[in-house]
Amino acid sequence: MKPLIETPPRTIMEAYKSLPEGTLAEVIDNQIYMSPSPAYNHQDVLFEIASQLRLNLKKSGGKVVISPFDVYLDETSNAVQPDIVVILKGNKGVLNYDGHFHGTPDILIEVLSPYNKEHDLVRKKDLCERFGVKEYWIVDPETKSSTIFELTGSKFQLAFESKAILKSKLLETSIVF
Repeated sequence: MKPLIETPPRTIMEAYKSLPEGTLAEVIDNQIYMSPSPAYNHQDVLFEIASQLRLNLKKSGGKVVISPFDVYLDETSNAVQPDIVVILKGNKGVLNYDGHFHGTPDILIEVLSPYNKEHDLVRKKDLCERFGVKEYWIVDPETKSSTIFELTGSKFQLAFESKAILKSKLLETSIVF
């Protein structure tokens, strides 16, 4: 019988990669953050947004992936599992169809849960800004509020705020949830 772990992990990224498939965890600045599975309301909103995005991007060849799905922003200390990942045609990252995405996606979308608001609104937003994500969307299923931050130069600027609707300049589309 093969041992579960042949050698102990030497780095946080090695520890992250040894977690069981489907574990809700992220590595941000070489620190692992874990979270419980989301509630129904979170998943309902996530599915509605992802479904509309997929229909909108089908013709252009863009990809929409829902969590859990690993996005390696770098290979040593930053891997996230956004609720929804949008990768547009022409993105220079590597989408491994048998694995994960390596690089910077065009859009990352987070649907807030009561236990992760600060993580998504501060820590992960700052990380996405640093790595050059073009748009970072935040959706709160409790209040139905939506916010889109757009990368301008090297900083996020508030691009859109509303209730139950998202308007993306990058995608030239609106999503109602």
